[in-house]
Amino acid sequence: MKNQTGKKTISSFFALAPAWADAAALVGGLLLPLAFSPFNLYPLAVVSPALLFILWRDVSPGRAAWRGFLYGVGMFGLGVSWVYVSMHQYGNMPAPLAGLAVLLFVSGLSFYPAALGWMQARFFPRPGLLHVTVTLPALWVLFEWIRGWFLTGFPWLNLGYSQVGSFLGGYASLIGVYGVSLACALSAGLLAWAAREPEKFLKRGLPLLMIIWAGGWLAGKIDWVQPVDKSARVSLIQGNVPLESKWRPENRRAIIERYLAMSAQAPRSDLIVWPEAAVPAFLDEIDSSYLAGLRRISQTAHVDFLIGVLERDQDKRRYYNSVVDIGPHPGVYRKRHLVPFGEYPPLEPLFSWLMKNLHIPMSDFTPGPPDQAPLQAAGQKIGVSICYEDAFGEEVIRELPQATLLVNVSEDAWFGDSFAPHQRIEMARMRARETGRPVLRAANTGPSVVIDYRGKVTARAPQFRRYVLSASVQPMQGATPYVRFGNIPIVSLLLGMIALAGVRSCVTRKTRN
Repeated sequence: MKNQTGKKTISSFFALAPAWADAAALVGGLLLPLAFSPFNLYPLAVVSPALLFILWRDVSPGRAAWRGFLYGVGMFGLGVSWVYVSMHQYGNMPAPLAGLAVLLFVSGLSFYPAALGWMQARFFPRPGLLHVTVTLPALWVLFEWIRGWFLTGFPWLNLGYSQVGSFLGGYASLIGVYGVSLACALSAGLLAWAAREPEKFLKRGLPLLMIIWAGGWLAGKIDWVQPVDKSARVSLIQGNVPLESKWRPENRRAIIERYLAMSAQAPRSDLIVWPEAAVPAFLDEIDSSYLAGLRRISQTAHVDFLIGVLERDQDKRRYYNSVVDIGPHPGVYRKRHLVPFGEYPPLEPLFSWLMKNLHIPMSDFTPGPPDQAPLQAAGQKIGVSICYEDAFGEEVIRELPQATLLVNVSEDAWFGDSFAPHQRIEMARMRARETGRPVLRAANTGPSVVIDYRGKVTARAPQFRRYVLSASVQPMQGATPYVRFGNIPIVSLLLGMIALAGVRSCVTRKTRN
């Protein structure tokens, strides 16, 4: 396989060596997680998919599916390796069983790139510029979107998150993280074309690539939102309570007193935030003197508290993962998007073996109502999310444009010293860029962070330390296009691109016949 000048191309090497190409697919998948935090080698989010696009050229649907699966094994096997830490180290699952569970989990996620590879080879077999710049990018992002909601969703390692600090991140306020993923995948497609036809790429592809990246830079310069009121002083309390001792009843009083003492040490603040389930007890079990003391502090110091705590109904049959607002406008937010296995048993007959071997406290929560009003604290309306709820942009915007500030509380001790806390901060930064709102993220073991409305981390607590993170944030008002329309425009665009590719494929087949 040669280009017009007779020189061998990169893709020709893999066509002549299928075994090497299969291995390259696995390596390409291993490279992709390095594009994300904490490594932040964001160009790899273009290079890695481009390699897979090259490897999919001129192969059968079965071979394309196999290479997609290998790519997924590398991508998810490394990128979400923290699942093993959660299951074995903190879920107390035996190592062999935890390894098996992770293997099944990674294999299931690898089905997405495998299905993508099979589909593009089966229904869109004609290679060329349209294939790498329309078909493959559109299918890639459509499969990301499906993965974000199917079986409650797992939107980890979407290409767009890696670009939150790059020029492409500017598209976030327009069409969200999936739009950023599309810009990234388009760039990958053009790079794959460059490997095949470098001369044509320099004439036609390179200018298009420059337009895509320059467009993201220009989009990032647009301010869709405006400041409202004066800046607010906030303090995030990072208690750093070890997970193995947190849920022991004998430690409850000491933990509550730790958070009270750290709150008292905080500088003058308008808002103090405690992390997810900071109080390891149900709200009705907490000594009333503690709550009364917090209310007195709120009144005398003119500070509002958002506290992660557990709630339950009067009949004690249903319980919730909640955030309670202590201040002049008391309220409560109940987590609505629960974590499978961690907070509820999904498909219980099928996964009963797994739940029996996971020793996770409070693992059968009830979801809160889908529509909940923003909490009112520090003179602002606050959109609250708990744990990985902030990974779902379409859910975060439910409280917008009313909310002027976003708060996420998390218990990242489950992830240990793994990639997950850093990946989650990356997601929170994307939510800030999508919504044009500052984000406060309070985590028990950290890193707790303050993020401005452009997605920049302005304050960060060290991980695995008791820390009071204090900063000033500017509440914002207004609505970005993403807040107004959500994922509808980008999904419509993807379907339109796939339809265009499908029509072109049908016309080509009829012409050949």
